[in-house]
Amino acid sequence: MFDKQTYIRRRAELKRLVGSGIILLPGNNESPANYPANSYAPMRQDSTFLYYYGQHREGLFGLIDVDNDEEWLFGDDIDVEDIVWMGYTPSVADLAAEVGITKTAPMNQLIPFMENVHRNNRRVHWLPPYRHDIMIQMKDLTAGIHPYLQREEASVELIKAVVKMRSTKEPQEIEAIERACDVGYVMHTTAQKLIRPGVTERYIGGQVDGIARSLAQGVSFATIFSQHGEIMHGNPSDALLEDGRIVICDAGCELDDYCSDNTRTMPVNGKFTQRQLDIYSIVEECHDYVLQVAKPGVKYMDVHFAVCRLMSERLKELGLMKGDVDEAVAAGAHAMFLPHGLGHMMGMDVHDMEGLGQIYVGFDDETRPNLEQFGTNCLRMGRRLQEGFVVTDEPGIYFIPHLIDLWRKEGHCKDFLNFDLLDTYKDFGGIRIEDDLLITADGCRFLGTKRIPYHPEELEAFMENH
Repeated sequence: MFDKQTYIRRRAELKRLVGSGIILLPGNNESPANYPANSYAPMRQDSTFLYYYGQHREGLFGLIDVDNDEEWLFGDDIDVEDIVWMGYTPSVADLAAEVGITKTAPMNQLIPFMENVHRNNRRVHWLPPYRHDIMIQMKDLTAGIHPYLQREEASVELIKAVVKMRSTKEPQEIEAIERACDVGYVMHTTAQKLIRPGVTERYIGGQVDGIARSLAQGVSFATIFSQHGEIMHGNPSDALLEDGRIVICDAGCELDDYCSDNTRTMPVNGKFTQRQLDIYSIVEECHDYVLQVAKPGVKYMDVHFAVCRLMSERLKELGLMKGDVDEAVAAGAHAMFLPHGLGHMMGMDVHDMEGLGQIYVGFDDETRPNLEQFGTNCLRMGRRLQEGFVVTDEPGIYFIPHLIDLWRKEGHCKDFLNFDLLDTYKDFGGIRIEDDLLITADGCRFLGTKRIPYHPEELEAFMENH
């Protein structure tokens, strides 16, 4: 939690941006794993609630009356039966006071409060809900709007206001992300020390998760650790690491409510083959190229396509692509190798604010995604960069056998792809390198006080000496 004035200032700015009406900001409840008393732990608070209210306790609900300049925190005090099991928790009034709120009420007063709001035909703003228990609760607070309709009925004014505020990170937020990145360094270098033939993917993935649980609040997303790097979200399996293969580790932690997200690709035996190095070096060059071109005022979509052109040029040199590079990228031929976007917003959520709608988070009225073209339809961040944005830089090259077979059969982009050579790479896997990028006043820099090894010589030396 930051200081009280941070939350007072944030709520005041939110009221100014929204302008009028009632703003509803629900916190999360505990989620049962398989029966009510056995819940998933620890409970993860809603990020926007945390941003404006700062409290992690379950069962809280924020309400801001913009017209009357009133701020409420609804929730029930913990009774002695819960204290026996969970320990003492401050009262709702005490929690509210910690973040500069004076008006509180028990949860059973929230519905009557909102019934009065609707009787007076006042505008009510809410964000797209993503948890079903909250959707059910919101039905009683939104004059009966069905849970399945609540996302499309959410307030665009509120969405845009929250995105505007949360997109530009305050110095204290950047410091928190930096600390999370430093734990990410320990997570990834631990994996690099353990990688060797005969160890299971699950074992190393578990060690990575354990670091996050030991040094932070836990992982910021389910750890990806797999020799099948061509699968974007390949979770650890019981497979043994095999000599001669490469393995991807995509992992991050959450610390002080802020996230890290890094990816490294390693040779299982500690040494890249020449074929692996040829592809790895292209990804490395694309990853580092972003540092030269990403800066305030530049569209991240343009950075993405600049990387795609560079990647296509290098793949053409290897014989995997052919023809005019600009025409190939325009046709989407590069998506054979890079079927996702260059990166995404990052902050309190690892894909920051993505639940509010990517059209508002990664794009805006000026910049719109191309949802028709394969690969480009997965571009999560395209809008103009601003100082204080934190985005990921994660180019990759993947050889996906089923995609190769499908495009060959359909003749898709046949003028730009060498399918005969592609067939020989079906057992290759995939390579991705990812770091977290802060947009500064005149450029950008990677976050984290230590850089997880990724340059080939440095990486091989680290794996050999640890």
